[in-house]
Amino acid sequence: MTRAQFRPDDHASDHFILTTVVGSHPRPEWINTVQASYQADELGEAAYQEALEDGCRAVIADYTAAGLDVITDGEIRRDGMVEHFTPFIDGYAPPSGDDDSDWNAHMPTVEGELETLEPWLVDDFTFAHQLADRPVKVTLPGPFTFSSFCSLDAYDEMETLIDDFTGLVAGEVERLAAAGARWIQLDEPALGMSPHVEIARESIEQIASHVPASVRLGLHVCSGNYDTLAPDIFDFAVDEVDLEFASEDADAIDQVLGEVDLGVDVSVGVVDSQSKDIEDIDTIAANIRNALQYVPADRLTVTPDCGLKPLPRSVAFEKVSNLASAARLVEADLDDDRIELTHAD
Repeated sequence: MTRAQFRPDDHASDHFILTTVVGSHPRPEWINTVQASYQADELGEAAYQEALEDGCRAVIADYTAAGLDVITDGEIRRDGMVEHFTPFIDGYAPPSGDDDSDWNAHMPTVEGELETLEPWLVDDFTFAHQLADRPVKVTLPGPFTFSSFCSLDAYDEMETLIDDFTGLVAGEVERLAAAGARWIQLDEPALGMSPHVEIARESIEQIASHVPASVRLGLHVCSGNYDTLAPDIFDFAVDEVDLEFASEDADAIDQVLGEVDLGVDVSVGVVDSQSKDIEDIDTIAANIRNALQYVPADRLTVTPDCGLKPLPRSVAFEKVSNLASAARLVEADLDDDRIELTHAD
């Protein structure tokens, strides 16, 4: 497996529970002000890009101070999960936004055959990687979500569109791995809204075939409805499956992971990414101990449920800081045999 490379050299405990985030982080408020000036043609391109780079620096500083093992760039440059990628893909047009009654009007439109001529995230990863003193995970939408969160004008069959997006995503994954990315995560929220498990499996298998053995490939699925995916999802061709379990509306962890023969590592959401209430260390530690009843410590990653972008930045920082502290607390308990495990071994 690819997990050992993310254990810090100075990790104090015998046990290691990997800590990271799903992807997005709240933008510093001043970036929104700068963006408004840029969109009003009051600020030039160079100054705007400099502001985004400074925003990335701020996010990395937050994550480093919080003590996370693996970080992201906070997706600071992205205005939307899929919308961000329209400039990089021919045949994939930005949202029209001209009809408030039509959800698809706020999603990109597939106007023609899809093709990409340039990297999507390589420059973003390289910038963050050069700044960070710890591994940087790269997140990007998976082909099923790209295909589901758009308006279909040029394709008659969803399966054909998924296949074309699969090829594009596989190409970007190859480019990221060549640039030095050690952990690449496919974000597939649409999988929780659809029963097309086999199509998703085939798509991800195709992408996985482009991933070097040393690179960790993750799959994040939020929004629950895991009964349509489990237990099949734990046999997908990935190193880790990342699921949300901390929010009040989340699926029950015992119903999803109980009696499952895990073929992958599992990342468990132990912090609610939608609520502004800050979980204390003991509460998060209790969530981690519960996760250990279903996932062995050497296969467990802990994260917030989903991206933290909806939260105030100060709240997001406290949540991930407490998460990291809780993981270290539980590791010490494991070292001293203070946790009774009834399911996972």
